[in-house]
Amino acid sequence: MAAAGCVFHRILTRTKAGPHQPSSSSPAVCRESLHVVDLQRYTRDQGSSVYFPQAVLHGEDLYDVTVTDGDCRLRATLDPGLNRLVERNILRPGATLRNSAFTTTMAAQLPQSSEADGNTDNYRLVSVEVKDQAAHEEDEDGLSGLGVDPDSLAWFGSSLLAGPLIPLRANRNTFLPLWNNVDYSGAVWGETPPTEEEEEEEYDEEKAQCPAVTVRELRESFLSGQRVVNRGLVIVRIINKSHLMYYGKTGRNSECPYKALLEVCDRTGSVCVVLWNSVCVSWYCSMRPGDIISLSRYRVKPRYQAEHDIEISVNSRNPTTRICIVPESSVFPECVPPAPKYNFYISAELSDRPPGTVCDVIGLLTFSGRPERIRSNGCIGSEFLEYRWLRLEDGTSDQPIMVKLFSTSQPDTHCKLHPLSVVVCTRLKLIRSASQTDGCFYLTNTTYTQVYCTGLGHHGKMPYRELRPVKHFLQWLRSQHDDLVMRRALVGGFFSYPPPPISLETYMKERKGQPGFLRGAELKRELQRLCYRERRTFCIQAAITMVTYCQKGEEDRSLFWNDRASSLSASPSSASPSPSSHLSFLPPLHSSTAHAFHPTFSSPSSSSLSSSSPFSAVSHLTPRRLDHKTGMSLKRKQLLAETPRKRLPYITLKPEQNNKTVILFEASMEFIEKNDDEDGESTEEDASSFLTAPAIPTAPLVAPETLPMRYCHVQREEQAAAMAMGGRMPAGKFDSASESYYTLRLRALSDSVMVDAFFLPHSSSSSLSPPLLPHSNCWSSILRHGAFSSHTPPPSPADLIAMASQLANQRMVCILEACHLGGTRTELVLIQAFQLTD
Repeated sequence: MAAAGCVFHRILTRTKAGPHQPSSSSPAVCRESLHVVDLQRYTRDQGSSVYFPQAVLHGEDLYDVTVTDGDCRLRATLDPGLNRLVERNILRPGATLRNSAFTTTMAAQLPQSSEADGNTDNYRLVSVEVKDQAAHEEDEDGLSGLGVDPDSLAWFGSSLLAGPLIPLRANRNTFLPLWNNVDYSGAVWGETPPTEEEEEEEYDEEKAQCPAVTVRELRESFLSGQRVVNRGLVIVRIINKSHLMYYGKTGRNSECPYKALLEVCDRTGSVCVVLWNSVCVSWYCSMRPGDIISLSRYRVKPRYQAEHDIEISVNSRNPTTRICIVPESSVFPECVPPAPKYNFYISAELSDRPPGTVCDVIGLLTFSGRPERIRSNGCIGSEFLEYRWLRLEDGTSDQPIMVKLFSTSQPDTHCKLHPLSVVVCTRLKLIRSASQTDGCFYLTNTTYTQVYCTGLGHHGKMPYRELRPVKHFLQWLRSQHDDLVMRRALVGGFFSYPPPPISLETYMKERKGQPGFLRGAELKRELQRLCYRERRTFCIQAAITMVTYCQKGEEDRSLFWNDRASSLSASPSSASPSPSSHLSFLPPLHSSTAHAFHPTFSSPSSSSLSSSSPFSAVSHLTPRRLDHKTGMSLKRKQLLAETPRKRLPYITLKPEQNNKTVILFEASMEFIEKNDDEDGESTEEDASSFLTAPAIPTAPLVAPETLPMRYCHVQREEQAAAMAMGGRMPAGKFDSASESYYTLRLRALSDSVMVDAFFLPHSSSSSLSPPLLPHSNCWSSILRHGAFSSHTPPPSPADLIAMASQLANQRMVCILEACHLGGTRTELVLIQAFQLTD
C-alpha cells in the first residue's frame, strides 16, 4: 500500500482508467525529484512489439526502471526512445530525475508467485530530465540523501509483488547485466546446489557410488546407432567450465535462453556436457572445476560441429535431468575420476611459445586496468564484450605476464581483482602479432577460461595448489616486501597494449578490412555514437596546430606552443598575420570546464567553439577562482614567467616499519588455509600575444579516469568501485601515478575540423609497457613510437614544447583511441602519429 504522501499516488491516479475504459494517452508529469533505485536490462521477444512497435529502431534491449520519491517505489518500463540515456550511463542507479512523464500501458507480466490480478496498473516512462551529476560532483548522491533504505519502501500500483522481479515486457525469467551478456545478474542465480530433485524420489546411495555406464560405453553405443534416452547413471569429474552463453533473440520466446559447457571425464574418457536454460540458473554458480557430479535422465546427442563425437544434454524437461554433486569419499576408489590436469607456464617460458598455445598462469597482480567494452564483430549493433588488462609478475623474468581478460561469468571475482592479489588464470591462449619481433605477447580468454584470486577463498579449494609451479611461485612471493610491490602497483587509467608497430606500412596491413581514414566531421559523428566505456580506434590525416603541457590541477600554469599560421587559416575571423609559431603559457581556464573533459571540434566556418555542442569546450577566457590549495590569486592579464618544472618523479609510498610482508604473506597463506609572481618586463611579442589570447582555444582538462591511480591497500574497495562499470571517479580523491599530460590540437586535412587529443608519452614508456626500441626523443620519433625512449632520459616539458616548431606544416597519419566515460565525457588519446612524405 502506497504511503499517504506518495507523489505517485497524487500524480498517477489522475490518469488511471476505469475498469472498462481505455488507458489515457496523455502522460502524467511528475515535477518533483525522483531517484533511480535500479535499472534492469533484458532482450525483446516476439511479444514485445505489442508494447513497443518502434522498438526495433532502438536495438534489442528493453529496460525496467525502479524509481522512488522517498515514500514509495514505482516500477515502470523505459520507453525504447530513452535507451540512449542508459547506453551512455546518463540514466543510472542513483540518478536524480525531474519532469518525469509516465503513461499507463497494457497489463505487464507479473511474478508467478504474485497474487496480483491482470488489473494491476502498469506504467511507461516516456520522457525525463536527468540531473547532470558531473556538474554537481560535490552534491550527495540522490539516494543517499533520502536517508531511507529503498528496499523497505512499499510498491505503488502493485503491493503484492511477492516473488522475484522478472521482466515486464518480455517473456523472460532473468535479467541481463547492464554492460555485457556473459555475466549473470540477480539473486536467482544460486551459489548452492538446489535441493528440489532430492524430494522427487528416494536417492539410492549405493547406486551413486558406482556408475551404471562409463563415458566410453556412452560414446560407443551412441555412435553404433543406439538411441536410448535414459542410459543410466554416469559419474564424472568437471575438468573445465565455460562462461555462460546467452542466445536470447527477438524472434525467440525462450524464458531462460542460456547454455554452458562442461568438459568432464571419468577413467575411460572425456565428454562435453551442455547445461541448457533453467539448469544454468540452478546449477552454474555452484559447479566448479574439480567437482565430481552424477547425472541421470539425460540425452546423448551428436556434438555440434563434430561428426564423430557426442555430447550429454542436460535440461529441465524432456527429460528432466537429475544432477548431484558427489563427495569424492562416497565414490568407490576404482571409480573415482582422475583429477584435472593443469598446464602452468612461467613468464620466462611464454616468450618462446607459439601463438595459440593454451596455458595456465599464476602471478602477483600489480596492475588492474579499468573495465572497457568492444563490439564483438566491430560493427554498430553487435554485442558488447567487456574486458580489462591485468599485469602479473611471477619473479622468473623481467617481462610481466599481460592478460587481456574478458568476462568469465565470475562477476564477484572480477570485482576483487585488486593489486597485490595472487591470481590464477586457467585455459588462456597466447596472442602474438606477426609484426611483433621483440617478443611482445599477451594472453587472453578461451571458451573455458576461469580466474581465481585471493580474498574469496578460491585457492584453498582448487587442485592446483599442490603443483610444483604454484609452490615455486609462493616461495618467491614470500621473499617480496609489501612496500616495494606497492610502489609499482597501479589501478585503472588509459592503457594501450601491445605497442603498435612503428612502421605506417605495417600498421595499415594489420588494419586490413577495418575502416580507413575518417574526415574530421565523420570522427565527430563516430564519437557521438559511442556507448558507455566503448573503446574504438580511429585514423585521420591531420596537422598538429597546438601542443599543450599541463599538470593535473595546475592547468592555469600550462605551457603551450601554437602554430599561428595554421590557426589563422582555420579561423577566417582571426587577427592579422603573425609569426608562424609561438611559445607561451596558457591563460587561466574557465572554472566551468573543470568538471568534465569534452573532445573539442571546430570548423572553418566558425571563429569560436560552439558551447551548445556536447563535444565542445568553453572558449571564452575568464579568471579561475582562487586556488585554495596553493593560495594563488589569479589575474586575467598576467603572464607566468616562471620556468616550467622538470618532469616530476612518481609518487612513492613510505614503507611501513614493522609490516613489510603482511599483505603478501596473507595472500600466500590462502593456498594452505582455505607561486604567483608577475613579470613586468615582458617583451613586445609576449605582450601582443597575450592581448590576442581570447582567440586562442582553451585546452580540455584530463578526466580522472584517464590517469592511472597509485594502488592504496586501505582504499582498495573504493578504488575498485570507482573504476568499475557504472562507477563514479571523484576528482582528487585518489593519488595519480602521473600528474602531467600533453594535449595536441589536430586539424583534419580533409575538412579542417579541429580535434583535441591527449598524448601520454610518459605513461606509454612506463613499466606497464615493454622496453621500446631506442630513438632520438625528437617530436617525429616520439610520435612514431607513441612514447619517450626508455634508453635515455626524457626531454623536459620546456624543451619538448620548445621543439614543437618541428611540427609546423607537417602532415600526419594520427592513430586515436577513443573511450566514452559516461554522460558527455569522451576520452580521446593520440597513441601514435606517422609523418606523411610526398
